[in-house]
Parts: sequence; C-alpha cells; structure tokens
Amino acid sequence: MSTPQKVAVIIGVGAANGMGASLCRRFAASGYHVYVAGRTAEKVNTVAESISSTGKLATAFTCDATSPEQVKGLFDAAAKTGDISLAIYNAGNNMPGEFLNMEPSYFESCWRVACFGGFLFSQQALLHMNEKKKGTLIFTGASASLRGKPFFSAFTAAKAGLRALSQSLAREFGPKGIHVAHIVIDGAIDGDRINKGRPEVAEKLGKDGLVDMEGIIDIYEMIEAQPSRAWTHEIDVRTSTEQF
Repeated sequence: MSTPQKVAVIIGVGAANGMGASLCRRFAASGYHVYVAGRTAEKVNTVAESISSTGKLATAFTCDATSPEQVKGLFDAAAKTGDISLAIYNAGNNMPGEFLNMEPSYFESCWRVACFGGFLFSQQALLHMNEKKKGTLIFTGASASLRGKPFFSAFTAAKAGLRALSQSLAREFGPKGIHVAHIVIDGAIDGDRINKGRPEVAEKLGKDGLVDMEGIIDIYEMIEAQPSRAWTHEIDVRTSTEQF
C-alpha cells in the first residue's frame, strides 16, 4: 500500500517574493503537495506554477479567508489530494487607523481577515487533522499580537484575538496529537510588500532593520518537524536592531 501524499494548505499567498509564497516553496521542496491559497487568482497561479516548474507539487486555489464556503471548499479539495498534515494561516495585512475617525466597517474588516478568518481556517484544518490525530497548524502573528500601539487599535484587537484563539486550540488539540503554534513576527519583513510597496520605509530601516525572510521560514520548518515531546507553542522573531 502506498503512503498517502502529505498535503500542506497555506493561505495568505500574494506576492511572489512574500511570506506566503516563500512558505509554499519551502514546504513543497520538503515533500508536501502544497495548496497555494489567496484572494488573487493571478498571484496564486504564478506561485503554484513556479513551484510546479521545479518538479514539486503545488495547486493554486483562489480563496477569500473570510468566506466560510470558500474556506471549506479549499480544504475539501485538498483532502482529495492526500492527508492534510500542515496548515498555515498567513492572512491579515497591517491596518493602521486613527481611532476617533475609524469607521466601524474598517474595524470589522480588519477583524474578519486577521481573526475571524483564522477561526474558519483552523476549524476546517482541525476537522481533517482530528480524524488522523496528527498534524501541524501554524498561525502567523505580529507585534500587535502582544501589545497595542497608537493608531493600531483595529489591527491589535484582531491579532491579539488570533493569538488567544491559537492558545485555546493548542490546549484543546495538543493532547489529541495536533501541534498548534503561533509565530510572532516583530518587524518589517524583507520582501515585496515593503520593498516595492513602501520603499521609503525599507530604505529608512536599511537591510539590518528588515527581518530576513528565509530566517523566518526556517522557524516554520523547525516547528513543523518538532517531535510531540518537545513542542513549541509560541516563538518570536525580530532583527538584532529592533526595540522590544
């Protein structure tokens, strides 16, 4: 009997040189069939095709992380490919705003992407993993997961909520054999989002002030490989120059 294909579902994939895409490439290289999920078809198709061109396995899937139907469809499709062994929730952009001028819809939108989507995603992931009593579920966190700064009330509320969700799930599903982890990325990542989207900020921070992309991915890979007698739930990563 052949061994079922290991499947990784990674949502929050955008730019080709972004966190989501880098996670997809790394885990495809380590033997997973990766489901490359994000809101923009062109972007997820580009990432999936770049992986397939190297002989590794990847499937593009257009998905809105805040849609219960689309998230369920993502996991239903992935489950037909093999065993869902790894799921990473990487969705949620930094959304600053002046509190007194903030529209309720803006606050809700931030919460839906960074927190509610995490609920939808993890529920579907755990429904599949719970059958096998194994798997790894990882949430991408941020500085706002730990502390609230001025002008980041919406983002802080959403990311702190996601962190609390991850803690609850770790305690509920760890004893069932499922590893739940939360990674706090404290700082700007050296990728397309800041280098192309906000080049003036990237220039001000300098290379030493941007968090190394491959170093971050090393941490995800380390967590995925941990034995059940030595699990990490939360870990933070920042540059040597970052104040914390």
